[in-house]
Amino acid sequence: MTGYTSYSYLPPGERPEFDLDPEFDRVPEYDLGLDTEQAERAERLLAQNVVISLHDHPVRFPRDMANTPAYNRTARQHTAFEGLRRSGMTCVFDNMMDGTACVTGQAPWRWDDIIADLGMRQADLAHQHHVTVARTVKDILDAKEQGQVALVFGLEAATPIENELDRLDILFGLGLRQIGIAYSDSNALGSGLSEPVDGGLTLFGRRAVGRMNAVGLAIDISHSSDRTGLDVCGVAEAPVLMTHAGARRLWDIPRLKQDPVLRAVAGTGGVIGMSAAPHTTISYEHRRHTLDSVMDHFEYIAELVGIEHVAFGPDTLFGDHVGLHTTFAHLLSGAMQSGGSAPEHPEVEYVAGLESPVENFHHIAGWLVKHGYGDDDIARVLGGNILRALRKIWPS
Repeated sequence: MTGYTSYSYLPPGERPEFDLDPEFDRVPEYDLGLDTEQAERAERLLAQNVVISLHDHPVRFPRDMANTPAYNRTARQHTAFEGLRRSGMTCVFDNMMDGTACVTGQAPWRWDDIIADLGMRQADLAHQHHVTVARTVKDILDAKEQGQVALVFGLEAATPIENELDRLDILFGLGLRQIGIAYSDSNALGSGLSEPVDGGLTLFGRRAVGRMNAVGLAIDISHSSDRTGLDVCGVAEAPVLMTHAGARRLWDIPRLKQDPVLRAVAGTGGVIGMSAAPHTTISYEHRRHTLDSVMDHFEYIAELVGIEHVAFGPDTLFGDHVGLHTTFAHLLSGAMQSGGSAPEHPEVEYVAGLESPVENFHHIAGWLVKHGYGDDDIARVLGGNILRALRKIWPS
């Protein structure tokens, strides 16, 4: 039970067979230009501190992303165990198949699909010892102490609950600990960021936020509209998360957030995670999307709301992320793309320095060291800020 092959407990004839992308060394190594002392300090800080990704998809994808819909319909994604072991992370907020990859491939966000995926992923994890499931802050701290990687299961939208509040309790009981309001398109709770008319949070959405707070589900507004995000922050009784986004002031696309929304999240005591999904967190200073572009958003938001409210949710995976966007572009109406009105920028094949979970935090820590951040601030943004918020959101 120490192997790293997903679904290794299944007979060979029952294992889903796909040509999967490698878990590491998929793209050339990124050179931060650190000297020996800087490199050693960065790795020491990773080793000493709790390191949390607020949003990633720590599973392997097909080498040919055109096969992704068929892969997802199996409801059996392959956890990247070896990649996670090398990542330096303590904990990953794992949003499973999310809104773009429903296992039926026909009617997104079906309730039964979510339950099947949640059960399958946890059955797989039960057959090895390195990756565990976190349902409490203590679970995250225990994973750090034991040299494990903890996964926090979440959904990018609450759409599968339809209009049944009790489903939030069921999801919590099955191990879910974080949930988004809407995934770009509107649902019964509120408007998504791709809607031409921003209706904000609905009356049902307000009731849902209350239930999420009561049961202990962390609320995410990354894909919600600005008005919906502001409404959530206005009624929430616990810190609100923006797990993977950036500042629209630095790059004017709907996927990123206006300053009032960023301030509102901080006002709840919440945390904003910097995304690195291709062609999103670009900046006017760094139009070719790289680690430097993402860190422009980090520094801007830290200055805007305080470094105690920022972290990282790179939104990466083990596979060709740009290829994934291309595969789903015709289905998503801009939900994963930067949109037709985006400022002019170079297209990239991958986000240099932040291409997959195996490298993200090694490079983030190195960048922070190189740019003069102190140990205490680095510890905060690597995971300390998130732990602080979770202690006020989750049951102890």
